[in-house]
Amino acid sequence: MGYKYLVLGAGMQGSAAAYDFGRFGDAEQVVLADADFAIARAGADRLNSLLKTEMFVPEKVDVRDSAEVAPLLKNADVCLSAVPYFFNLNLSTLAIEAGCHFCDLGGNTAVVFEQHELHEQAKSAGVSIAPDCGLAPGMANILAAFGIEKLNDPQNVYIRVGGLPQNPQPPLGYSLFFNIEGLTNEYFGKAHILRNGEVTEVDTFTELEEIEFPDPIGTCEAFMTAGGTSTCPWTFAGEIQEYDEKTIRYPGHYEKMKAIHELGLLDLEPITVDGQTVVPRQVFHAKAGPVLKTGDREDVVLLRVIVTGKESSITFEMLDYYDEATGFTAMERTTGFGAAMVAIMAARGELQPGCLRIEEGVDAGRYVDEMSARGFDLKILHS
Repeated sequence: MGYKYLVLGAGMQGSAAAYDFGRFGDAEQVVLADADFAIARAGADRLNSLLKTEMFVPEKVDVRDSAEVAPLLKNADVCLSAVPYFFNLNLSTLAIEAGCHFCDLGGNTAVVFEQHELHEQAKSAGVSIAPDCGLAPGMANILAAFGIEKLNDPQNVYIRVGGLPQNPQPPLGYSLFFNIEGLTNEYFGKAHILRNGEVTEVDTFTELEEIEFPDPIGTCEAFMTAGGTSTCPWTFAGEIQEYDEKTIRYPGHYEKMKAIHELGLLDLEPITVDGQTVVPRQVFHAKAGPVLKTGDREDVVLLRVIVTGKESSITFEMLDYYDEATGFTAMERTTGFGAAMVAIMAARGELQPGCLRIEEGVDAGRYVDEMSARGFDLKILHS
């Protein structure tokens, strides 16, 4: 008997995670659930074809309706949420009630801390809740924790990460490889970092810097974004002096998006236009989303995690590209596969019950081994 997995959200990252369950997770069944049944069915059909199986089952579910979600959770060993972050608190509660382990892609630290208030309930129920399991937050933080573990004198952590089109196009030199609500959530708000060993709140879209990668990538830019550090600043406060995360983009993207923001086009406060109440950010999502979904799936994920100490340092670096064989983008692979690795650990009982900080609750060495099994070309450089 294998494990039963539930994936909520059959889009880009959810389908990649489901594929990983089918390939590596000793799966008996993988339910791919979405509010749009056509998307769920297409996803399940694609994965059944890729893996030459019938284990992938489509379901229609509205995650806003607890009565619809609960029966699916009760029939699963572990659930992975690939829906927007603001659903994850309620879904965590439902998972605990159903006795189902739960992981999510997260991205909003305030929501994660609300999930951690469910720790005792989850622990009593024997359920593992693991928020923020994607790329960043997620993979990048686990690698940071691995570096801290490996150094005798860890002092600073610098995470630089971004998903980019291999062939950038106007107007922003960027293509959308995940939900646009997640993108603007990262871009504008507050970032939580460590400075001088203390948790510090700084504005996002600040502290612009240049960063170099091997050709053909070359020079890029990186800037502060929200959510990527997850709970790490609180976990490592007093132990690490600096811990920050910046998002990588092609040159010029920063100035264009900053102008859009300064014009108020990403504000959340409703305004009235010709007698109609609208939220500027929602209008931006509606107009910009289709433009940024270029249809070009050839992308690259750039990841660099530098952990420095008083006398030595360790750098993790990975460039991951769109996979022609499976059709998965680099962003789907790094985010979806990364989250699935944690969820598989939960299914196998390898995570402690309760709500976990992934930098503490996930065996980082084991995680790196699992990355290798999936073909990620992670370079580990010591100096």
